[in-house]
Amino acid sequence: MERLKDTTALITGAARGLGAQIAQRFAESGAFVFVNDLNIDAANDIAKKINGKALACDVADSSAVRAMFNEIAGTDRSLNILVNNAGISGMEGDDGARDRYLETMETDDSDSANHPPILDLSDKQWQKMLDVHMNGTFYCSREAVRLMTKPGSTNYRSSIINMGSIMGTFGRDGGTAYCSAKGGILAFTRSLAHELAPLNIRVNAIAPGFIDTDMVRPFEAIHPQLKAQTPLGRIGETDDIAWAAVYLASEEAKFVTGQTLSPNGGFYMSQ
Repeated sequence: MERLKDTTALITGAARGLGAQIAQRFAESGAFVFVNDLNIDAANDIAKKINGKALACDVADSSAVRAMFNEIAGTDRSLNILVNNAGISGMEGDDGARDRYLETMETDDSDSANHPPILDLSDKQWQKMLDVHMNGTFYCSREAVRLMTKPGSTNYRSSIINMGSIMGTFGRDGGTAYCSAKGGILAFTRSLAHELAPLNIRVNAIAPGFIDTDMVRPFEAIHPQLKAQTPLGRIGETDDIAWAAVYLASEEAKFVTGQTLSPNGGFYMSQ
């Protein structure tokens, strides 16, 4: 069923994980997909598989984002869908940070009370998290709106989907920067949905729970604990998020805007 037939989508951070699976399901549903990632070789691999086009860009760089959207504007395609998926955990290449986070998840002792993790959070780490998640979502959304509202364009079926997280509302010790960035994205989603509703551009968010991706696999030691805390009894699969994105981008969700859809297995039920 081609639920996204005759649409064009840009998915950021789409060379692996959730982004790659969303790109796959979008293409199968009839969309042409621009695959964005910093890793252009990996993005090209995904683009070739789905007959899309790879675009290299650091979403935290507003000039680079504008250049990427200018490249899209120079094609014969009209952008209908933006998925702001690019993100970081903040622990890339930092085994120490990963181990400290595992400790907060595995124990209830007084160590974090005596030395809260925020004391180890540097200005650079905090800013990087906001730059990629919050600024990247803002920069890409702003440029997408320029294309979606330019003279001669049509806003029919236009949709922006922002990737939040249950951590944006649930919160978690040891993840202050990540939780703050994701919480900001959810608030941004609601505000932008109000702004763009008169233009018939829908804006929604997805707030995944724990999904089996490269970002979560380093925490395999606590997977049994996470499964035990999840009513549906498992870690999520990438398709649990990809199909949610297809729904939000499709005409099936034409009366849905400003909402957060949270596939999380019941881990958190108050989104």
